[in-house]
Amino acid sequence: MKNRHLTRITVFTLSVILFQLLLVGKSFSQSNEGNTDESKVPAYTLPDPLILANGKAVTNAKMWWKLRRPEIMALFEENVYGKTPQKKLPVTFSVASIDHNALGGKAIRKEVIAYFTATKTGPQMTILLYLPKHHSKPVPVFVGLNFDGNHTISADSGISMTKSWIAKDKPLPRGASAKQWQVERILERGYGLATIYCGDLDPDFNDGFQNGIHPLFYKPNQTKPEPDEWGTVGAWAWGLSRALDYFETDHDINAKKVAVMGHSRLGKAAVWAGASDQRFAMVISNESGCGGAALSKRIYGETVKIINDKFPHWFCGNFKKYNDNEVALPVDQHELIALIAPRPIYIASAIEDQWSDPLGEFLSGLYASPVYKLLGTDGLAASVMPDVNKPIMSTISYHIRPGKHDVTSYDWDRYLDFADKYLTNK
Repeated sequence: MKNRHLTRITVFTLSVILFQLLLVGKSFSQSNEGNTDESKVPAYTLPDPLILANGKAVTNAKMWWKLRRPEIMALFEENVYGKTPQKKLPVTFSVASIDHNALGGKAIRKEVIAYFTATKTGPQMTILLYLPKHHSKPVPVFVGLNFDGNHTISADSGISMTKSWIAKDKPLPRGASAKQWQVERILERGYGLATIYCGDLDPDFNDGFQNGIHPLFYKPNQTKPEPDEWGTVGAWAWGLSRALDYFETDHDINAKKVAVMGHSRLGKAAVWAGASDQRFAMVISNESGCGGAALSKRIYGETVKIINDKFPHWFCGNFKKYNDNEVALPVDQHELIALIAPRPIYIASAIEDQWSDPLGEFLSGLYASPVYKLLGTDGLAASVMPDVNKPIMSTISYHIRPGKHDVTSYDWDRYLDFADKYLTNK
């Protein structure tokens, strides 16, 4: 990316390399695998999101929506996340509990069960929903998956305990992950928060796709997804869309102002959900790394091979063809960001989280910007990675903060500011 559309981006400029080296000061290696030395990033060429497969340039919004966007979507489905089955399940929703005086009178708390089978005996997910009590309804909502159970996001004793696959049915304590969710801070700003335990949809281990929702979609005699069919990340994204289905039925929620948010592997699911389902009004990627917001072809931090070897269930089988072969990958993650255009997206990194490739995450936003500009927005309002704690606030927003792989109050303050500007226009 080069020219006015960055048409043939090869290796980024030396000035950007030097900037990153000064910013980081040193390489933070998180394991004996992978490259965290910026000088060892190979030369690479990125596909141009504004060039059709036939070589013709995309010059207007109609060409993007009718021609190029479907091409890119199909490439991600075929090669990275897998195709989501078209079969429609008989999903029904039931409000299992409601408390109009939760968190000391600050919130309305609901627990909503989504049943995926007509008999209600098969896989199901529980949506935990907090709404600010003293704000006019309907309210905008952040939604995201959690790692260890709904009860871990708050010490609220009214939340049903969730059995965790990872913890072998021994749940973590209530509020164990409360710092990552900042429930009361979100409510004070006038937003609701919804969360779902990711294991309700598919447990995060390589079980041969037997214990989650995948078997509900198998054809006769099928026992696992085909190489071009969805893995765990795709199942998680599907669940986020089903939560949005529920929001459209709840008069307390403004379903047209829902921001899908995720951290780490669940950030990968959030960005894929935002790309796949255009009903999500805003997307937030918190340190989503390889297979999320970071460019794969940089081969920095966690690589395609490392992620497929360690987590073979996350992506589709075809993604393994690109182990140590990123050069052959026909798409890259800047095009995933472009699929969200012109809706706002916030990409966030942490200085000590080199495994997630902060510079690669920033560059994805930068190289998606031509699509955003074609569709009438400003894209990413920066061409060079910002200093620590100096957020870039534009339709594609970005920050890098001090610290490790985590979600902090600093991150949430930025996301809330972002939502004020682009979701609710406060």
